[in-house]
Amino acid sequence: RACGPCSPSLGPRLLRLPPMAGNVEAPAPVGARPERDPKARGGWRGGARIWEETEQQAKKLRSASDAEQHRKLPKRKIVLLMGYSGKGYHGMQRNVGSSQFKTIEDDLVSALVRSGCIPENHGEDMRKMSFQRCARTDKGVSAAGQVVSLKVWLIDDILEKINGHLPPHIRILGLKRVTGGFNSKNKCDARTYLYMLPTFAFAHKDHDVQDESYRLSADTLRRVNALLACYKGTHNFHNFTSQKGPREASARRYILDMFCEEPFVREGMEFAVIKVKGQSFMTHQIRKMVGLVVAVIKGYAPESLLERSWGEAKVDVPKAPGLGLVLERVHFDKYNQRFGNDGLHEPLDWTQEEAGVAAFKEQHIYPTIISTERQERSMARWLGTLPVHDFDATAHAAAGLGAKAPSPLGDSD
Repeated sequence: RACGPCSPSLGPRLLRLPPMAGNVEAPAPVGARPERDPKARGGWRGGARIWEETEQQAKKLRSASDAEQHRKLPKRKIVLLMGYSGKGYHGMQRNVGSSQFKTIEDDLVSALVRSGCIPENHGEDMRKMSFQRCARTDKGVSAAGQVVSLKVWLIDDILEKINGHLPPHIRILGLKRVTGGFNSKNKCDARTYLYMLPTFAFAHKDHDVQDESYRLSADTLRRVNALLACYKGTHNFHNFTSQKGPREASARRYILDMFCEEPFVREGMEFAVIKVKGQSFMTHQIRKMVGLVVAVIKGYAPESLLERSWGEAKVDVPKAPGLGLVLERVHFDKYNQRFGNDGLHEPLDWTQEEAGVAAFKEQHIYPTIISTERQERSMARWLGTLPVHDFDATAHAAAGLGAKAPSPLGDSD
């Protein structure tokens, strides 16, 4: 029955002959399904492997196409005008290998890579894109007019794409093309900072340490400005930083202007803004300049201490909190004179961006300073340390006191 031409139960069958000599297979019976290749007996697995290989090849082609497209894009030196709220950050400058100390540049570099402005390896080694910041702001310090220089691919809608990968408290407010050899730090002629503080900081020491109802009088404001004006000119500021000795030439700094603006009220508390413009500032210099004036106004230190602080004797100058310090503007006067009107480059004056800068301060910087002061009482707590501060402590510099090695990180505020 198995060999018969017909089977009642199984239907018609054809006799299968053994393979012929030469390994030639017999023709498949009519209606029979062809056997699959043994390699393909894995079913969908074999197809998945083929799909994966094809997808990998497509990705390689797309990657090569993207790389080729980037190579065709012009790579140019630009400057970015930045605004940021420094609360929660350990300063501006990136600390490679110290991921637990988050900085502003960590978020900036990430946004540059993700937006397609720079290749990923440039983010790992910032020297490859000739990156330079105009000022290295300290922990908690904000900026409304920071400027950085770097080389990027000039992609379409570059500002929108960078800002799309940044948190709202960090914004790129402007972009300009500059010369190929431009360095934002070296080409900067001067920097303007502001320091925002509650005016009860100027109340006499017999007054309540934190009285939100305090209002700055016109006479006190005039006295504050008289003391701030003493900083103008060139002085030895070695007592206003921990990095310099009294005989180091780099401790001498030139202050163009320093004054306190009219106070204003926010959320029931009065604030004032001190502005200072100088060629450059050392670490903690501005905070100590403000701190000494506050100590004199409150009656903890004599006015003569200010002039004595420029001598070689060591003076323990108090350092005001970092919360209110903001880098407001950087100046490129010499660069603008040489290249601003050459018909090829734009002057770095940022007049068209002023409205955006002002809006950013009002939206992100001032509210942060006010709310943090209310919650953490940084100014009030610092004022509480002034009664125990020893302003008479001095230590005359030794005759052989040599110059200390400059900080590898350069100047700061």
